[in-house]
Amino acid sequence: MQLGTDHVLVRVPATSANLGPGFDAMGLALGLHDEIEVDLLASDEITVDVVGEGAGQVPDGEDHLVVRALRHTLELAGAPLTGLRMRCTNRIPHGRGLGSSAAAVVSGVVAARGLLADPQSLDVTTMLRIATEFEGHPDNAAPALRGGATLAWSGASGAQAVDLEVDPRITATVLVPDTQLATSRARGVLPAQVPHADAAFTAGRAALLVEALARRPELLLDATEDRLHQGYRAEVMAATAELVRALRAEGYAATVSGAGPTVLVLAAERQTAGLDGVLAGLVDGVAGWRAWRPGIDTTGAVCRSGSMDQAFGTVAGRA
Repeated sequence: MQLGTDHVLVRVPATSANLGPGFDAMGLALGLHDEIEVDLLASDEITVDVVGEGAGQVPDGEDHLVVRALRHTLELAGAPLTGLRMRCTNRIPHGRGLGSSAAAVVSGVVAARGLLADPQSLDVTTMLRIATEFEGHPDNAAPALRGGATLAWSGASGAQAVDLEVDPRITATVLVPDTQLATSRARGVLPAQVPHADAAFTAGRAALLVEALARRPELLLDATEDRLHQGYRAEVMAATAELVRALRAEGYAATVSGAGPTVLVLAAERQTAGLDGVLAGLVDGVAGWRAWRPGIDTTGAVCRSGSMDQAFGTVAGRA
């Protein structure tokens, strides 16, 4: 496979995984984006300039996650490896449960595709499978790539995903603390086994969530209940657990976003004004927390390569 261009620009959304009961399977793309710009070089030099989140903290060379994903994808495609100069404009907070690592991996995979002379040789399913190799599971990678809400799973042929319909009346709000939490720590407190009754309860709620997202937003509070992971994680994110409890007591569908510590609130349009009032009392006066309403991203990853723009959240982009 040959390279077709030496410059690409990629934009990838933040994501919130699990949505309560959809543990390691469901995810939602949010209207907050990282952007990367890649220029290939004739030399073997690798330079990475990071602006925003992670600046001065993440690697600035070959070990950068976007570079690793990009190089791996080019290698799988049989394209020649080369040096590159990359500029990352990061807006997705790191270590907060908003899919920053998935966004980086998807950025690298999508950038590699955009550099190929025949980008169509890498379809969305193949890109998801490559991204999942890095992430371990596809719950964040799928919405980062496809946009909207997704249901993802891994089988004998690798990772796959389908889109979930989202009622346009649903809004997404995130409550983001200024403290980070490593995913490994949040996973480390999960038990190896859970009671059968809890598994059955959560499976039923996950099925209900599909209906609540698509047509019945009034069911979101019940549909986002979970007994598999959030309760166990309370010990490593006490403030998050308390916010989730307080919001749910007020009738709002609050969940831990991914591995936390961010809180995601899904609300029907008619609830938004009331939610703002509740948040004013719960969050605005608490140091270190901020509330955003980024909206739901329906575009997914976007790649500009030469004269071609492609958004993978469109039907045409999923061939």
